[in-house]
Amino acid sequence: MRIAQAALCSYVVAPGAWRDDWAWGVPLIILTVVIHVLGLGFTYQRAVRIVKRRIDRDHPMALMAMIVSTVTLFATGLHAAEAAAWAACYQFLGNRPDFKSAMLYSLGAMTTYGHGGVFLEDRWQLLGAIEALNGSLLFGLTTAFLIGTIQKCHQIVTRDPLLQLEIGRHN
Repeated sequence: MRIAQAALCSYVVAPGAWRDDWAWGVPLIILTVVIHVLGLGFTYQRAVRIVKRRIDRDHPMALMAMIVSTVTLFATGLHAAEAAAWAACYQFLGNRPDFKSAMLYSLGAMTTYGHGGVFLEDRWQLLGAIEALNGSLLFGLTTAFLIGTIQKCHQIVTRDPLLQLEIGRHN
């Protein structure tokens, strides 16, 4: 691993060059957005399917609370996995001595909470800002997804007549 890391770093890393930050950051943004969209899409489909199946058996508000809580928990897991991808990159580049501090930095950057006293080397500081940009995109996607899921499930629970026509066409 050390030989591969040294070879890759000697090819990609040039001290002080912002292009290196972008060379690592853009693929990570693409990777995390793809993971996020696929994960959220899967979650949306499962949530709607569960609401359709259980609507007549459960209390609608309890069902909505369960769906929103479960979806939020899953979205939190997605954010943690995506922060772990960034943390793995930081550790691979030799920015952080261990995964724990890399993950702490990553979660701080992604949530714009801050770094909690954990810093990147000067030459990689832009990479942390790029991760903060990625976090804004991911949290925006999560917010839009949660609102869309809540609206769709609410339409099913309230038995919106227009939605019932749409459901009938797709079944």
